Amino acid sequence: MKASEAVKPISYIKAHASEIIREIADSNKTLVITQNGVAKAILQDIKKYERTQESLTLLKMLALSSKSLKEQDYKPAAKAFQSISDRINHNKI
Repeated sequence: MKASEAVKPISYIKAHASEIIREIADSNKTLVITQNGVAKAILQDIKKYERTQESLTLLKMLALSSKSLKEQDYKPAAKAFQSISDRINHNKI
């Protein structure tokens, strides 16, 4: 799907749903759906959506790590692993 074809009105989506879904799945593209000439939704291949969500999660983790470093809210690795080991051993009967 060409970039110029990446915006479609909802009426077109209704009339060509299975064809559009097949094309999006094959091409890994994103389609902008308009209603009354205004962009309202995105139609995207599920694999691309999942990759986007994973990327956002990693970026959030990176931002939280950076914030922890700036605020000096962390422990040395040896201490963190010891804490985990203590919890594991404490839960064993």
